[in-house]
Amino acid sequence: MAVPSHIARWDLDKTYLRTEFDTIRDLVKTALERPDEKRTNPGASTLLREMVRAGVSVHILSGSPEQMRRRLEDKLRLDGITWDSFTLKPNLQNMLRLRFRALKDQLGYKLPALLRARTKSADHAGREGLALKETLVGDDAEADAFVYSLYGDICAGKVGEDVLVAICEKGKVYEDVLEEVVADLRRLQPREIVERVLIHLERQTPPDDFRIYGARVVPFYNYLQAAFVVYEDGRLPAEAVLRVATELVVQHRFDGDALARSYLDLGRRGHLRGTGETVAALGVALASWTDREKVPGAIELQRMCEKLPAHAEAARKSSRLAEETPMPDYAKLVTAHNPRKKKK
Repeated sequence: MAVPSHIARWDLDKTYLRTEFDTIRDLVKTALERPDEKRTNPGASTLLREMVRAGVSVHILSGSPEQMRRRLEDKLRLDGITWDSFTLKPNLQNMLRLRFRALKDQLGYKLPALLRARTKSADHAGREGLALKETLVGDDAEADAFVYSLYGDICAGKVGEDVLVAICEKGKVYEDVLEEVVADLRRLQPREIVERVLIHLERQTPPDDFRIYGARVVPFYNYLQAAFVVYEDGRLPAEAVLRVATELVVQHRFDGDALARSYLDLGRRGHLRGTGETVAALGVALASWTDREKVPGAIELQRMCEKLPAHAEAARKSSRLAEETPMPDYAKLVTAHNPRKKKK
């Protein structure tokens, strides 16, 4: 079995899917929706398909209950998505064990799942698997930025066992889950494996709220922005970015200026390197694509490509990627790590 070039771990609700679950009525409606009724966030399915096409190993990690597996998998199949693993939350099991706190908790669910997946992938893929880097995609409706950042720093060896225990205890993680997390930590070989944490701003949280986690965490408003980041990291070809942009033009009425502003916004916030080569490659890819076939929205894509060199220069001046950010005080942040709890 070939070792993939990269790993992407995707959340579903409010990240890939446009899901509402703030009320009981929302939950019931979501549970009863047919796969063809579920709505995808603009550009998300195109980006995910392009990542798979580029050889990225996709792993789904969602807080949706296990009982929704069939409908969620059918939805992804309708969208032409393939995946390597699909993990859902065992809410029925939690209820039967009277673990009601676990129904909404993300730290005690996603962190163990991430560490378990990492140790298993390393076991199966051997030395090459140990070096595989990851891009994590989540949203601002739950605790994704907190949990993903913590996971990255655990894998890098920056969070020791004592600190991890203190974080989990303050986060009210169940004792047996804590034991599992510690066991996985002991099995890890410290490596910088989390390349980027992409946070979809579904709730329009101010991007500056995430600066505490450093430049590795990238809050984004639309999936073209996510595509720009993954492309700059060398995980996507240039044409893949153009395909995401095409969806936004054709299906969501973006024009060339709006596409270019998506890049400019990321650049001003310091999340791009702004290299001239990557920007130029987009124009070359567009010319090659239009030579082969008629490209929907090609005029707007060309307009975007014309504006990007100037925006790239601004991105280079604002880039934060070389900055060293102090590790967040996870033990202090953990008490308010879930935005929905905080809002309540």
